[in-house]
Formats: sequence, C-alpha cells, structure tokens
Amino acid sequence: MAALKIGFIGVGGIASFYADGLKKIPDAEIWSICDSSPEPLERRRVEWGLPAARVYEEPEAMLRDPELDAVMIGTPNESHCGLAKLAIASGKAFALEKPVAMDAAEAAELAQLLKASPVPHLICFSYRYKKAARYARQLINEGRLGRILHVHSQYMQGWAMDERIPLVWRFRKEKTGSGAIGDLGSHILDLTRFLIGGTERVVADAGTIVPQRDLLDGSGQGEVDVDDFCHVLSRLEGGISSTMAISRFASGRGNYQRIEIYGTKGALVYRLEEDDTLRIRLDGDEAFRSVDIPEAFHADQMRSFIELLQGGGDGLDATIEDGLANQRAVDAIVESFEQRRWVTIE
Repeated sequence: MAALKIGFIGVGGIASFYADGLKKIPDAEIWSICDSSPEPLERRRVEWGLPAARVYEEPEAMLRDPELDAVMIGTPNESHCGLAKLAIASGKAFALEKPVAMDAAEAAELAQLLKASPVPHLICFSYRYKKAARYARQLINEGRLGRILHVHSQYMQGWAMDERIPLVWRFRKEKTGSGAIGDLGSHILDLTRFLIGGTERVVADAGTIVPQRDLLDGSGQGEVDVDDFCHVLSRLEGGISSTMAISRFASGRGNYQRIEIYGTKGALVYRLEEDDTLRIRLDGDEAFRSVDIPEAFHADQMRSFIELLQGGGDGLDATIEDGLANQRAVDAIVESFEQRRWVTIE
C-alpha cells in the first residue's frame, strides 16, 4: 500500500507533536506544509527535508495538489473553521485542532457542510487516546461503577504565570474565541462526554489574572481579554453533578489533568501529568488501588487518523458532532460567567 501523503497547515508547536507521531507510521509521510509566516515555514522545510515545490503560503494552492491525501490543521482558532471549509470543498480528509470554531454558530455551519459533502475527518481531542481514559470508559460502560453520581475534574498548567510572555494569540479573544476554558477546558469537556455523557447546564466563574501584556512588536502593552482561569459547576446527562477547575496559572504544573468519577458501586481516578494512570475502587476493594492497563487500550492519535483514512478505525475518534457539542458547552460557560447566571445548553 502506498504511503498516505499528509500536509500540514500551520507549522507551529502543535505541528511538531503530530509530525513526531506521523514519522513513526510507515504507511504515511509528511508531504507538504503551509503557513502564512515565511520564516517558520522555511525552518520546517529544512527540518523535515521537504522540497521547495511542496511548501506553500496559501492553503488553496496546497489543497489543489492531486497527490495530497489529507491535511492536519493546526493554526490559531480563528482560522479553524475557514480552513476546514477549504478542505471540504477540495474533497480532502482532515484532522482539525480544537476548538473547531470560534463559536457554536460556526461549528454548526461546518457540521452542515460535512453532512452535505462528507469527507473523513478527526477532531484533535488528543486525550481520547490516553490508555487510562479508554480503560476508564470501558469500566464505566460495563457498569462496574454502578450509576454515576459525581464527576470532579481539573486541568492545570502554569505557563501563563510568566508575565514576560507577550500578548500572543492565546490571550486575544479575536484570535482564540475564549481563554483557558477553550484552550484547556474544551479537552476536559470532551473527556467527560467521552467517559460519561454531555453537559446540559452550567454556572461558571472566571477571571483574568494578568490583564496587560507586552505587544509582540514591543510598542507598548495590550489587553488580555480572555479568561486565565475558569471554574464550572454543571449538570450532565442523567442528572450527574459535575465540577471543573481550569487554570493556566497553577504554579508548578506543566500539563496536569485529574478526573474523579464516583458511582453507586465504585469510583475511579484518572490522572495525567508525565504519564496517564488510573486508580479504582470497586465493590470488594477496601481502598483505591492502581491498575495495570491492558495493552488493548493503548492508542495513538496519528495512527488512528491514518487508520481512519484507510477505511478502518475503532469508532472512538471525535467527529464534527463532538466538536459542535463541545463548542456549545464552551459558549454556554462563557455566557454564564459573563452574565453571572445558570445557562442551559440547547
């Protein structure tokens, strides 16, 4: 079987993460790259050993390549929806970074386009591929925890505490749509939906800890107009009570996640930092215990994307419908903390 030819739209830090995974797959290759900034584009071309003929500054030109099989879209949030539309119009499969759009209206439009002109696609909710999360899902689906009562989750990073970091796109609402809740909280919302079910109503509090940062050109300071942290109380499907704490100002944290799930028969704790681990307490257990996760639950996102393109897959990849549900939840949380009230997700 010929190797699938994958293009990258956006060559920032997230591109390195996906490229490292792709390079381990013999039936796929990095074929072309595209970015609006010439300097990082040239650095990636040299790093990945690509010919100049397959390097683009305009995505339309890249997508016209008949040899290109699919694209990875890893750009700032403001361009996600538009680039996905271009891929659909070109008949190209795509993997799209989260969140899928700036708001639910954009996400719904994208879902309608894919319904009318379907192409294979994957939304990059990367933590669906963690072995502990997949094993936890299996235990919950088997009824080992009984009826689920409570879900308590955290996603903590500390990088934004450095006030020397300038006003990059993640701090600007016009570029990102929302702050920590869209950046980190969208992952927890998706993991919760993956494990338990969707969010039905929310009430949230959020704030901006560093309100001003240096402009990128050094000409002064600009406003940070998105949330640095967000805390959410919610009701999930089936009346399950949930809390979520999200922050980019958690001292000492690199990429820390924790989800605790309590049911009538047992409980589990999923934890991610350097590795993903699972502790459980089921009927008959005196205390929580660590579990060895069977090999069958180990997964890789890039391998899953390639299997999807080849007509396979395990059905656990996030689709545009998952992306739309996620965006509706993010929008409701933002509405809640802006208006200081409960918001029901329609």
